[in-house]
Amino acid sequence: MDYNKILDNFSGKRILVIGDVILDHFVWGNAERISPEAPVPIVDVQFETYLPGGAGNVANNIASLGGHCCLCGIIGTGHKADIMCSLLNEKKIDISGVFHDSRPTTIKTRVIANNQQIVRFDREHREPIGAKTFRSITGYIASNIDKFDGIIISDYKKGVITPQLIKFLMEQAKATGGLFAAVDPKVGHFHYYKGVSLITPNKKEAAEGSGISIRDTQSLEKAGLKLLKDLKCGAVLITRGDEGMSLFYGKEIHHIATAAKEVYDVTGAGDTVIAAFTLAHISGASMYDAAVISNLAAGIVVGEVGTAATTIDQIKYALNAAHDGLKTD
Repeated sequence: MDYNKILDNFSGKRILVIGDVILDHFVWGNAERISPEAPVPIVDVQFETYLPGGAGNVANNIASLGGHCCLCGIIGTGHKADIMCSLLNEKKIDISGVFHDSRPTTIKTRVIANNQQIVRFDREHREPIGAKTFRSITGYIASNIDKFDGIIISDYKKGVITPQLIKFLMEQAKATGGLFAAVDPKVGHFHYYKGVSLITPNKKEAAEGSGISIRDTQSLEKAGLKLLKDLKCGAVLITRGDEGMSLFYGKEIHHIATAAKEVYDVTGAGDTVIAAFTLAHISGASMYDAAVISNLAAGIVVGEVGTAATTIDQIKYALNAAHDGLKTD
C-alpha cells in the first residue's frame, strides 16, 4: 500500500460529522501548594484556552487532515456558543448544520497544572433533542447527503444521537448508494448502530457493549467478534490505549501495536482515530491500512496535552519513522 498516496487523497474528501458538539475549556496553571482548607492542590492560573470538542473535535481532525468537513449538531446561545462558532469558523469547518437550541452549549472544563489534568467539571444537558431540533437536523441531512463521501457519527450521549436519527441517517446513506458510515459509540447506545460500516469502541466500551469481560487476547477477540455479529456492521475497531488497537472485519482479526512513544493525554484520541480511519478508507485504503494510518495519527495526539489534532505531514513523518514496524501480531 502506498500510504503517502492515500494521505494525499484526503484533500477534497467531504465528510458529514453529526453528533454532540462540545466546547472544551482548559484552565492552565501551576500547582505548588496544598490548600489549608482541604487536601487539594491550589492552582495558580496562568491562562485559559478553548477548543472544539466532541463532534467538533472530530470535525477539527478532518479539517486538520485536509478533508472538507460539514458539522451537524446543536449548541446553545450566548457567549460560549459564539466562542464555539468562532473556533469552528477558524478551522474552516462548515457549520450550516449546527443549530441553536434552548439548552446551553455543552462545556467540559479541564484544570491542568504542571502539564497534568487534575480535575474536570462538566456543564451539560443530556436529554434527547426535541421534535423541532430533530426536524432541523434531518432536514439538513436530507438536503445535503448527496454532497458527502462519508459520514461520522460522534455519540457522546448528550442527546443528539437517538435511534430515530440513526435510522433516518442510515436510510439516507443507503439511498445515495451506501455511504461509508462510522460510529464513535457510547455504552447504552450500541443497539442503535446496527448495520453501520464501522464502530470504534475503546476496550472498556467494547467489554460493556458485548457483555464480555476483556482480560486477555482471547476474551478481546471474543468480544470483537460478538460485536461484529450482533451489530451486523462492516468492521469493529477496538482501541486499547497503550496496547494499540484491534480490527475485526469479515473473518479477519488484526492486532496493531501502539505507535505512541509517550502518552501524556488521551483526550480526544478516539476522535482522531475515527477521523483518520474514515478519510483513509474513503481515499482508497483497505480496512487494515486505514487502521494503520489511524493508529499512527492517535500515537501523535496522545503525545500532546489537551485535545489535539494531527496533520498529514505529521503522519507522513511517523510513517517514514515506523515503516519497518508496520506489522500485526
